[in-house]
This record gives sequence, structure tokens and C-alpha cells, in this order.
Amino acid sequence: MEIQQTLKLMVHHHNRGKENNTPKLKWRKIFTLQRSPPSSKPIQTPPPEEFICPISGTLMADPVIVSSGHSFERASVQSCKDLNFTPQLSDGTTPDFSTVIPNLALKSAISKWCHASSTLLPQPPHRSLTDNLVRTLIFSSSSRKNNANELVGERMLTANPSCCSSSSSVESIATSASSSTPPAQLTAKPSFCYSSPSSSELEPTTPEAEEFISKLRSNQVFVIEESLQNLRKLTRTNEDSRITLCTQRMLSSLRGLVASKYKMVQVNAVACVVNLSLEKMNKVRIVRSGLVPPLIEALRIGSPEAQEHASGALFSLALEDDNKTAIGVLGALPPLIHALRVGTERTRHDSALALYHLSMVQSNRTKLVKIGSVPVLIGMVKSGQMTGRVLMILGNLGCGPDGRAAMLDVGMVECLVGLLAGSESVHGSIKESCVAVLYVLSHGGLRFKAVAKAAGVVEALEKAEKEVGSHRAKEKAMRVLEMMKGKEDDEEEEVDWEELLDSGLGSRSHNHHDGEFSGLNGTTSIL
Repeated sequence: MEIQQTLKLMVHHHNRGKENNTPKLKWRKIFTLQRSPPSSKPIQTPPPEEFICPISGTLMADPVIVSSGHSFERASVQSCKDLNFTPQLSDGTTPDFSTVIPNLALKSAISKWCHASSTLLPQPPHRSLTDNLVRTLIFSSSSRKNNANELVGERMLTANPSCCSSSSSVESIATSASSSTPPAQLTAKPSFCYSSPSSSELEPTTPEAEEFISKLRSNQVFVIEESLQNLRKLTRTNEDSRITLCTQRMLSSLRGLVASKYKMVQVNAVACVVNLSLEKMNKVRIVRSGLVPPLIEALRIGSPEAQEHASGALFSLALEDDNKTAIGVLGALPPLIHALRVGTERTRHDSALALYHLSMVQSNRTKLVKIGSVPVLIGMVKSGQMTGRVLMILGNLGCGPDGRAAMLDVGMVECLVGLLAGSESVHGSIKESCVAVLYVLSHGGLRFKAVAKAAGVVEALEKAEKEVGSHRAKEKAMRVLEMMKGKEDDEEEEVDWEELLDSGLGSRSHNHHDGEFSGLNGTTSIL
């Protein structure tokens, strides 16, 4: 019996194994294997180099732009400032952390890239991590310097053993060697850093670009001058060359040459920047490369020809909305105002257009008022210097309460009435600009009404309304007249206009119409 039971169990297990290997089950297993997810992880697309903080090596969560034009993670900049450390970047430049402003355009671009590449939005790193990273960089920099000192000492001892008796000689040579040794490059990165390829690996390059870069970094001035002349000639007419040659390495080479003490080197370098900036896709890249500060210096103390090109470059870069705030923060406004007054005709023309586009941003309008530009501009209008261009700038300044108050303080309304009531020699476009500025100032409340009534604005606008040909100018004149004549019949209370003339009520206006002067944008043209 036991043997029979054992045989039955063996047959049962054998049949059960056959059931598990039926064709239906085999196909089910194959189908399941085919649908199983692959074990290998998908390859993640690396972010663009400009999205990576040069200090932390991570995708920036809160990017900021500093005075030198570079962009960093805010926590990295704060750690460097707290630990009194200025790093040297991979292209050999050192950033200036004196001014820090949010880089909203870059933050938006990073967010869009993360969404498109299905990458999680980066989170700001903890300050302790960035502090430790900066300490590591400081230690790495000090170690490299100490190694350089020891290496120089060993070489001296090997070459001349007798110098052991004169320790001061070895120390002095070691000190000079360490001072010429550049600080440690930013190679040390903590474990949380994103490992990204270098900019030279990410950027497409051509043999033509490499040849230009090699010559621009030559030690011979005549080689640099010849290369700049060829680059300037090529980028003047060739649109494709302007796009392919505008790389970080090329801009880094031009940045040093824009600050050159050799006149023709500086002139041709700035002219090359102007040509590269003609392409819209290059404008933000040029500002981020740190070229704005040397362009400002060229405008301040360069030769007249260099100043002409520098003002043209700043005008071209200011056409991009993402650049306006950064250019103002980097200190371009005072030199542009000075160049508008005393520069050559071309410099003044481009400076006026640059100021017009920069003053579309409220932060720049505030800066221009604080540096005292309003009296200077109104003085130019009264003396007939670039009246049309200057009125465009004043129209933008009048969009802010501080600008309106400053213009009312220095007699802008009286000046505009004088132009409107002038002879037929005053061009029609000038009168339309006067109407536009008056319309902007009319948002200044009771103080404007008091000043305008005393200056005879109603009579001047009634005359101008018949002379100006633009429908937009006629509409603005009509609105100002309605505001001036409104409620005169219904007003029972007496208004002390003399008191209003001396008051500062214009600065208390609650009406902000920043875009009212945008109609004059059509008078500008790209050179």
C-alpha cells in the first residue's frame, strides 16, 4: 500500500508540472516579460551650462546676477561674502559681489527647461552646504599656493644648494611665485552637486571660431589687431557668423580686449560686440558674459570712436527686456547721461536711444531721478539739444510719481507750453511729444492742475489739437483738456492755487500709467 501511494504522489507531481508548462502559460509568460519595464534607467539630458551655478555646480533654484554680470545661486554668493572669499571662475575671471539682484529671466528659463525635460524643480541648497563648499574651495586654493611655494623652494635648493644659507632669498622667490599662481579653479564639488559638462563641451564650435579665439589670446598686439579687424568685417554683414561665433569663449576673449589700453584694439573689440549684439538671441548671452562693465568703462574713458561703439552696444543690448534691469544695476545710467550731453553726434544719438529703452523699467526711472537727470534733460530741451529724443526719455520718467514731481519742480510744464505755443518752425513731431509728456504729467493730480492753469496749458493744447496730425496725440490733448476743464462749473469749494503751486502733491498721485508714452516707440530705429 505504501508503494502504491508513493507512485500516485509521483504521478500527481509529474502531471502538475506539465500543466504549468502548457502553451497558454508559456505565451502568458513571454507576454509578461515583454511588457515588463526595462531595468536600465533613462538617460537624463544635462541642463544648459548657463543654468548651473559656477560655484556650487548645481542647477540654480534662486539665481541672482552680480555686478560683474555673472549669475550664481544666491546661497553661494552669500557664503562667499560671509567667508570673504572671491573665487576664480573657469574662464579666468573673478566675479564682483558688491551688488546682487534676482535674475528672474534666468529663473523662468530654468523652470521651463525643467518642465520640458520632466526634471524636478531645484530647491535652494542649505546654507551649511554652501558654506562647507566655499571652505573647501578656500582650503583647496591655499593648498595649491603652499604646494607652489614648496615646489619653488625645492627647485632652488636643487639648482643652488648654497642658497640654504640665505633663507630670505628662497622666501622672496616663493612669495612671487605664489602671487603669480592663479587661485584654485572650481573643481572641488560636494556630493549634492550636479555633475555637468564644461561650457566648451556644451557649446558647438567651429574651426573658424577656434582660430579667431587663438589669435585673440595671442601675446602679440599686431596679431590681435588683425584678428579683430577680420572678425569685425565678418560679423558686420554675415548673420550666420554672428550666431556661430557668439560663444562664451569668444565673449570671454573680447571682454578683456574691450578694456585694452591699446586704442585700436579697444575700438575694434567694442565694434565686434556691437555686431554680435545685432542678433536677438545673442543679447542676453552678451550681458551674462560680463561684457557690460567694460563697455561702460569704454563709454566713460575710451577714445571718441570707442565711446561711439560702446553707446551703440548698450543701446542694442537695452532693446532686450531681460537686459534692461541688469544694465541699470551695473551702472550704465550716469555715463549714458554724460555722453548724451558731451559726446559726439553719434554717441549722443545712441545714448539717447539707450536711455529711452532703459527708462521703460521703473527701477531705472527711479535711478535716473535720483542721479539728477531731470534738470539736465529739461535744460537740453530748453536749449534745443536733441529735443525729440530727450522728450521721449522725459515721457518715460513722467510715468513714475517721483519723476512727475521732479519735472514739476523744475518747470517742465512751462517749458512744454512754450514749445507748443512756439512758431511754425517747431516740428510737428516735437509738438506731439510735448502733448504726450503733458498727458503723462496730468496724472500728477491737483498740483499739475494748478501748475498747468498758471502756465496756460488749456490755450496751448487747444491750439496744438488743431495742428498735430496724429490721432493718438489729438486724443491725449483732448483728455488733458477734459481733465483741466472738468468740474469747473460744479465746484463750490475754493482752491488755493498758490498753495498748490508750492506743495509737493504731485508725488502723492495714486495713478500710475507706465505705458502711456509707449506710442513714441515708433520713432526709434536700430542703427
